[in-house]
Amino acid sequence: MSDWIQQLEESGALLHGHFRLSSGRHSDSYVQCARLLEHSARARHAGQALAAALLKQLGAPPDSILAPALGALLIGHEVAAALGVPFRFTERDAEGRMALRRGFHLRPGERLVIVEDVVTSGRSTKETAELARSMGAAVLAVGSILDRSGGGNPFDVPFVALAALTLPTWQPAECPLCAAGKPVEKPGSRPG
Repeated sequence: MSDWIQQLEESGALLHGHFRLSSGRHSDSYVQCARLLEHSARARHAGQALAAALLKQLGAPPDSILAPALGALLIGHEVAAALGVPFRFTERDAEGRMALRRGFHLRPGERLVIVEDVVTSGRSTKETAELARSMGAAVLAVGSILDRSGGGNPFDVPFVALAALTLPTWQPAECPLCAAGKPVEKPGSRPG
């Protein structure tokens, strides 16, 4: 077991039960990275480790860090602090689209890295990348604490994660936990 998986377990971030993921699939496990990051020393350590891994991949720091709200706010900020660069975040507007709000903006040609807490389908990260590119920014890489994508890189730029974890998922109609009548929970920040 990697050191980061062990830290997820010890912090109570790796949950077991019956969960409906943001993708709509069901799983018997869920990772709530907010539990790992709730202690500032642990959050700082994770941010420094991810910043170092990104620097190793890129060779030089980006101009800024961009993270999709809500789950990636803490780790995104810690990575930016470790790199000494600005941090910004996207959030969903009234129509459910990713947007820069709160006076944030990106410069044309700005070289940025998108930071996530957990990557499963990569949907929020891809939407954030699309928004950044529409504003003329260059997305250099994606970094996350945990890769739950099942292997491979779901993005069109380099992807760096501190740990990878493959957990079973099922379509609701095929879910053995549903068949057993176990109640389903919807954790996370994305509704639905």
